[in-house]
Amino acid sequence: MTGTASTRAAVREDAAVREDAGAYTRAAVELIGAADPVLGDLLVTEGDRQRATLSLVASASVAHPSVFAAQGLWTDNLTTEGAPGARYHAGAEIADEIERLAEARARHAFGATAAYVQPHCGSSANHSVVMSLLKPGDTVLSLRLDAGGHLSHGAPFSLPGRYLDVVTYGVGPDGLLDHDEIRRIARERRPRLIVTGASSYPRRIDFTAFRAIADEVGALLLADISHISGLVATGHHPSPIDVAHVTTTSTYKQLGGPRGGLILLGRDADLEVRGGVPLARHLRSAVFPFLQGTPSLGAIAAKARALDLVTTDWFRGVARGIVDDARALADELAGGGHRLVTGGTDNHMVLVDLTTHGISGLAAQDALERCGIIANRNLVPRDPRPPRLGSGLRLGANALGFLGMGPGEARTCARLVDDVLGAAVAAGGQVPEPLARRVRREVAEIRERFPGPGGDLT
Repeated sequence: MTGTASTRAAVREDAAVREDAGAYTRAAVELIGAADPVLGDLLVTEGDRQRATLSLVASASVAHPSVFAAQGLWTDNLTTEGAPGARYHAGAEIADEIERLAEARARHAFGATAAYVQPHCGSSANHSVVMSLLKPGDTVLSLRLDAGGHLSHGAPFSLPGRYLDVVTYGVGPDGLLDHDEIRRIARERRPRLIVTGASSYPRRIDFTAFRAIADEVGALLLADISHISGLVATGHHPSPIDVAHVTTTSTYKQLGGPRGGLILLGRDADLEVRGGVPLARHLRSAVFPFLQGTPSLGAIAAKARALDLVTTDWFRGVARGIVDDARALADELAGGGHRLVTGGTDNHMVLVDLTTHGISGLAAQDALERCGIIANRNLVPRDPRPPRLGSGLRLGANALGFLGMGPGEARTCARLVDDVLGAAVAAGGQVPEPLARRVRREVAEIRERFPGPGGDLT
């Protein structure tokens, strides 16, 4: 039997929604095509591309059609600067209720004390937190990019990297976080803020250990769970909500939501920060007016819809499938002789180390794309190549779980990846066309069997 039972059942129950989604898509395409044929053709082509390819991108999920619908209505006709109950324009009474609903659903989904849903993306959420809590020149301790960190945590060309003293920590020879080394750096540099969370770290993060280090040196702790938020919400990864001072996440990477971000607070919501202001009140104003202007009410409505789905049996089945599929991907690739950073995975992602393969991550990414498999190049710890090339290939199981695939399908996907990488290594990054045609055909067969919750939307 293929696919996880709970996810397959949910997809069957979603048949009526899929039928409605098809009608919604056709109507939208006809409307746009009639009004703007050039744009309409581009959107149809993108839909065709998604249906014909297999997404193993770790930083994307598959939005339910009702999420699309919530974002594409008349809510964006409004200007809603400010917060619920404190807008700068009239006519926002219903907008207030929509935003309050999204906040309530975020609190419920994550067990949070406070939640803010206005950030345009995860990076905006991070920048709002970091730049409002610190002063220029303050020290931040965060994970290095080649060890799995994110640009918004203090890369030299990011907003925090330009105005703060960013100190980094890495991983040990085994690819794992070394808390003793992190503590040593924290004691030496005394940061005002420590950032934990990653974009390419395939193992569980011990938020409690990070909080102990932060408390020891008098630092605040920010946990960015953008990549694991769906697993956190469903209990497949420990939650930082009541451990870190602040938690941030994107809403599209693993929550099946629109592009956007959240700021979440737990037991430290009432902690007094700069000027004696409670942390929760400080962060509400950190988004607007400190960093952003008018929020997208359409995106907030879509977040409300996605966050409601996060608490359903359907989504719990998706999350379980993501974890199982990622382990199957890792096991199959490791069994095929590929070196994996940390040797495996505890979450949704698998990071393949290509340093001994003779090709770059970019070459591997391009070879897979030619065969209808979408992944992305990535740095690996102590990578000898620059970020634009990378020596790693990052694979993720988010889309597999949302599409209802199980470990059997994940192993099939891994074998296809192995076939392509083997051919690319043998041919200096190129893939023979007969192999590319065969893989594209198999990908199309898999996608036809697993169209996803949105049917022809995905």
